[in-house]
Amino acid sequence: MLIKERTSILSSEITSEAIFLNRRKLIKAAAGISVAALLPASARAQVKKYAQVPVGPYSGALQPTDYEDVANYTNYYEFSTDKKSSTVLAKNLQTSPWSIAVEGEAEKIGVFNLEDILKNNPLEERIYRFRCVEAWAMVVPWIGFPLGTMLKQFKPTSKAKFVEFTTLYDPKVMIGQKTNVLAWPYVEGLRIDEAMNPLAFLATGMYDETLPNQNGAPLRLVVPWKYGFKSIKAIVKIRFTETMPATAWSKMGPSEYGFYANVNPEVAHPRWSQSRERILGASIFTPKRKTEMFNGYGEQVASLYKGMNLAKQY
Repeated sequence: MLIKERTSILSSEITSEAIFLNRRKLIKAAAGISVAALLPASARAQVKKYAQVPVGPYSGALQPTDYEDVANYTNYYEFSTDKKSSTVLAKNLQTSPWSIAVEGEAEKIGVFNLEDILKNNPLEERIYRFRCVEAWAMVVPWIGFPLGTMLKQFKPTSKAKFVEFTTLYDPKVMIGQKTNVLAWPYVEGLRIDEAMNPLAFLATGMYDETLPNQNGAPLRLVVPWKYGFKSIKAIVKIRFTETMPATAWSKMGPSEYGFYANVNPEVAHPRWSQSRERILGASIFTPKRKTEMFNGYGEQVASLYKGMNLAKQY
């Protein structure tokens, strides 16, 4: 009963199907491969801050989606429900300095400057290039670090069963928050073992450059085996809790947006089947392909859900 955001798709906004069919390769090491050399010309022009960042263990050798497509087609309801408008509307968001409040079941709580958090680990341990399938089957060379690496800094206690994330609330800038399309501020969450899985990570950049505002700057969550609505943007609060958080989309439509949000072709959305999918940007005449369980990352994450009824715990 999950949903991938797939509306208003243009043919220019997707990696080719041949590339996408190889997405299992995304999680294989790509030592010795120059990511910058694989970038399209528009993205290579963006190479600045992260050009020398080491390639991480979950990078892959696939050709990324064009930078312009990724930067100009986003789901960012805090600004607009229109997927093109956030590119312009988000320009006024001030992302530096940026603070994150840490609350709940952890030994180290308080308000921390993002730069101080990032400096707690050496560069070679905290920043990697991850190339992952995003919410719309885009292949994005994210610059980020494992979520678990940061969470461990705060020393969560044994009572911490879940991690809750909250987005900035600023209706003057994030004008979409003036609407009632969702309950603001945006809240998302993961079970603690999901959060500690090395595939879950926090992005601070993409395509060798600092993360654009419309893509979630300065800090966004990326969970490659889940639907895109789990990838909360502009995070300002992290709370460790014993109980499952009430998340934004689950509150809005509990029968459609479950807490787990795992890509599962065997569980139909109330209004359509999710067993097959069309690659973003592909012609409506292009045959749909079979949706992969856990978005193709079953080997890495299926054990997290052993014994669960995924039709009920969707």
